[in-house]
Amino acid sequence: MAQEIERKFLVCGEFKALAYAHSRITQGYISSQRGRTVRVRIRDNQGFLTIKGASNASGTSRYEWEREIPLPEAQELMQLCEPGIIDKTRYLVRYEGHVWEVDEFYGDNLGLILAEIELADEAESFLLPPFIGQEVTGDVRYYNSHLMKHPFSSF
Repeated sequence: MAQEIERKFLVCGEFKALAYAHSRITQGYISSQRGRTVRVRIRDNQGFLTIKGASNASGTSRYEWEREIPLPEAQELMQLCEPGIIDKTRYLVRYEGHVWEVDEFYGDNLGLILAEIELADEAESFLLPPFIGQEVTGDVRYYNSHLMKHPFSSF
C-alpha cells in the first residue's frame, strides 16, 4: 500500500529566490469526505487523479494513490468536481538533502503559503529552511480539501 508521509508548515520568509522549479496547479475534488478524497489536478499541461485515505493520529501519514491521466480527461473530470477550486503555484526548494514543496495560494486562499516535506518514514530527521514558520501538520484547516470549502480568507 502506498503511504504518503509528510510534514506541513506555514511559510514566514522569502523562498522564491531559492526555488529551482515551479508550476501552476489547479485542482478540484470529486469527493472531499474526511477520511477519503478523490482529487483531480492539472499541473501545467498534465492531468492527475489522486485518491487519499484518512491520516493517522499525528496527521503525518496516509494512503495515497496517484496516476497521470490525459489532460483532456482531467479537464472533463474538473467539471464533475464539488464547488470550489484550489489555485496555486508550487515552488520546489532543495534544502539540506530534502526537497520542499512550497505552495502559494490564490483566490479565496490568497495570502496563504504552505511548505511540505515528504519523508521516507515518520522518524526521519530534517533541518528547517529559514523561511519555515509554525508547523501545521495534522491541522485539517490546512488540508487542500478543507481550504476548498473553508478558505483561508474565512480564518
